[in-house]
Amino acid sequence: MTGAAGRTAVALDGRLPVGEAGGLLRKAFPGHWSFYLGELALYSFLVLILTGIYLTLFFKPSMTEVVYNGSYAPLVGVPMSEAFASTVDISFDVRGGLLIRQMHHWAALVFVAAIGVHMLRIFFTGAFRKPREGNWVIGVTLFLLAIAEGFAGYSLPDDLLSGTGLRIAQGIMLSIPIVGTYVAMFAFGGEFPGEEIIGRLYSLHILLLPGLLLALVTVHLFLVFYLKHTQWAGPGKTNRNVVGKPMFPQFAASSGGLFFMVFGVLAVLGGIAQINPVWLYGPYRPDVVSTGSQPDWYVGFLEGALRLIPPWETVIAGHTLMWNVLLPAVVLPAALFAVLYAYPFIEAWVTGDRREHHLCDRPRDRPVRTGFGVAGVVFYGLLLLAGGNDIVALTFRVSLNALTWVLRVAVIVLPVLAFLVTKRVCLALRAAERERLTDGVETGDVRQTVEGGYTESHRPVEAEERYILEQGSLPVAPAPEPGASAGRITRLRAALHTWYAASAQPQQPSKDTGEELPVESTGRPSVQRGRSADGSPES
Repeated sequence: MTGAAGRTAVALDGRLPVGEAGGLLRKAFPGHWSFYLGELALYSFLVLILTGIYLTLFFKPSMTEVVYNGSYAPLVGVPMSEAFASTVDISFDVRGGLLIRQMHHWAALVFVAAIGVHMLRIFFTGAFRKPREGNWVIGVTLFLLAIAEGFAGYSLPDDLLSGTGLRIAQGIMLSIPIVGTYVAMFAFGGEFPGEEIIGRLYSLHILLLPGLLLALVTVHLFLVFYLKHTQWAGPGKTNRNVVGKPMFPQFAASSGGLFFMVFGVLAVLGGIAQINPVWLYGPYRPDVVSTGSQPDWYVGFLEGALRLIPPWETVIAGHTLMWNVLLPAVVLPAALFAVLYAYPFIEAWVTGDRREHHLCDRPRDRPVRTGFGVAGVVFYGLLLLAGGNDIVALTFRVSLNALTWVLRVAVIVLPVLAFLVTKRVCLALRAAERERLTDGVETGDVRQTVEGGYTESHRPVEAEERYILEQGSLPVAPAPEPGASAGRITRLRAALHTWYAASAQPQQPSKDTGEELPVESTGRPSVQRGRSADGSPES
């Protein structure tokens, strides 16, 4: 390299790791659509940051009471907080303010949804296993922070709808035994509604939570680069390489195109799909509740849990324990996230699998895990439906009490049925595949035999499909046999392993899958090489 470009490259290489960038630019990324779900979350987060910066220029996070005198005539002369007045001003008096505000809200919904769907993809394909347990923990934390960030931003306008949500939040704080009153008084700066909550939520929304999100996203992406991408099994795709598009220019072009598509779709939604019209709700008043109020979808399951649980309370030494609030709004979400955090380690303990995994499982090859995932989705969906049971009852003209009891029973019974049905479907799909491997694929041609009967001709399974079906997933590691003197924990683990492994993929991997790693595989170099789309080794 000569000339100005060469001198510039040499100068930069002396100060920055430019020489190492060549290998980075050739890093391979799988091209399957499911691997873009994480990028969908990333790009909606970027839209959130861009639109949020614009909104901070005009929003006033103050609960000081003012009298509205802006462009929206129905509210002229109405006393309200500065936070609500500035939100209405952004919507009607700031050029492009309503568009940006609605883009921001839609981007928040897409951001949380994309994280959730991305985590489902990781769960169902087993991409959380060694060596990616840490990245799974980071992902769950990002999901939790995204929910908190969304709730904080949703509450800032101080309108009647968000104020009702804050009232529920205060009740949840008060339900915490012993310290609940102190937590509520600290958060709100006094008796509800207080004078500090909007300012404190604003600091969380624009400073602390985004900072944590940015930091964790950076670490998450770093680990993705270091550990390499998982990929679907197929000819030439092994546990030791990555086959896909090189980062530059192919992957960069497709990923950049996705960003502009996300930005464009959110802009269209912000322009034509009205969301959160706070001027219709009016400013928050403690003596008024918004009829038919519904929270954003990501906290709707908490609303549903609160509506389904019976009115259980216990008085102990003059103090009331509100189980009807504590259990659904504190214990339930804590338990759900605890299970999410712990699941990779629980599965590794049950299966005894300490191998490194870089190939994705097909969900049907892990019927138990897939059953758990579907059961969790059904459980969440029922709680979300229960969060709008009044709207459902009014729309379909059914009894609200009857619907509530139906949902109470369903939230216990249907997840169990979903697990059993999903497991059976996975086993049936695998049985059909084994039959197709043995007998071939039906062609639809029916012929009459010389004996007068009829037979249908079959053709062999395509080579690529045969490779995937024969290889399947990496078999579950065998469990050590518990001896006669084994403790209860050891016997429990052996029983759980038998139950889990009995329905897992029994086939051994093909010889060229590179999955002959020892059970206690160590060392990063053995799995660090990959191939880009043109077949060249990844450095």
